[in-house]
Amino acid sequence: MRRLVVAGLMMTAGSFAQARDNQPSMTSGEATMGQLISEGYEIKAAVPNGKRFVVFLQKDSTGYACEMLTLSRSMCGKIN
Repeated sequence: MRRLVVAGLMMTAGSFAQARDNQPSMTSGEATMGQLISEGYEIKAAVPNGKRFVVFLQKDSTGYACEMLTLSRSMCGKIN
């Protein structure tokens, strides 16, 4: 089941990356999941958190945790 959710998140991530005009800047340590994936971050895990999922992304030694607010909206923060 978790693999199915991760696969679904990965397929929808491409649509996140296309709407970049009103997205927060990555210099503040906050970004959307689409921005992070377009920058080369990889999904390492996805875990349920109540009715939402938290997705962990990593690139080299930098990591982000993203909370899926809706299917097409996420809120991410740098965790290291």
